[in-house]
Amino acid sequence: MEILQATGRKRETYEVHFTYSTLWECALGIAAVTNSRLLNTLEKPASYWKELRGSFSENLNHHLDYVEKNNTWKALLQLLHQHESNTLNEFCTNVNLLQGTKFKFACLPYIGENFQHIREKAATGNESAIIELQRITGDNEFFPQYIEFISKTDPQKLKDHLIEVMALWYEVVIRPELERTTRILRTDYESKKHMKEKMSSEELVQWATGGINYLPEPSVHKVLLIPQYVYRPWVIEADIEDTKVFYYPVANESLSPHDKYMPNNFLVLKHKALGEEIRLRIVKLLSEKDYSLQELTEQLNIGKTTIHHHLKILRAAKLVEIIEGKYSLKANALELLFKELEQYIKQR
Repeated sequence: MEILQATGRKRETYEVHFTYSTLWECALGIAAVTNSRLLNTLEKPASYWKELRGSFSENLNHHLDYVEKNNTWKALLQLLHQHESNTLNEFCTNVNLLQGTKFKFACLPYIGENFQHIREKAATGNESAIIELQRITGDNEFFPQYIEFISKTDPQKLKDHLIEVMALWYEVVIRPELERTTRILRTDYESKKHMKEKMSSEELVQWATGGINYLPEPSVHKVLLIPQYVYRPWVIEADIEDTKVFYYPVANESLSPHDKYMPNNFLVLKHKALGEEIRLRIVKLLSEKDYSLQELTEQLNIGKTTIHHHLKILRAAKLVEIIEGKYSLKANALELLFKELEQYIKQR
């Protein structure tokens, strides 16, 4: 069936917002060190994290064990979104001002506007609401257990824990590197904000996150980009009211702001990926349509193992993705690459 477009209305998209703070870095550092399954995948080696924990006081390690058991790092992030805090003292004050049910509601995960009434009931300890919230979030690996913990724990005990673990981590890890960390985060924040006028919202998110093609969703009108150093190379995704949040890894050039010749790591990866004949052939094929591994093998008359190797490199560079079992060139990947290169060449 042929369709004639009789509307002049453009497809709606989201607006990109930015923020940065060492408080996010503090909460994400707590999240990182207590996620033992991911420690080997972080930029800083596992030996760094082991040595770091070995240097902590017994009290801080006790709180970190509590974080690992109950995933209370999620509550820290939720509370930082609840009220904007510029200092540790402001964060502690804001947490203490939240009373009872409001405090628990702020700690519980946001899962959509249609489920806010269930979230509110769960915050009061309503058993049926807690069970329903757990059922809705059943696909998440830790939400069901976390929801039960938040809903049933003593709020003052939880407040004391969150404030103390945040304060202890800040003093031991953040404060000694405060000036450098602030400079890195601010540099990346300003770099991304500068590009807002040169890219569409979707291109900007894709560039900042290193390749995430986030399309507009109903009821999501904003995307919040928050730079982080401690969780590199991972992008952490979250949802709050009306907003999708990406805590994205700061770019290489933000680590060396005075070196104007330092290229973005993803820019290097993409050009390396394209700097080979077979991979360029694959990109050209995928620019025409999606292909399965077998179809690419037949088209190029090259062994399946070799093709798979080249596809892994293209995927690592965020140029290619898999959609419904077939390899696909990421939307706007090449157009965005030209803008990234221009940004690098023209930066002063």
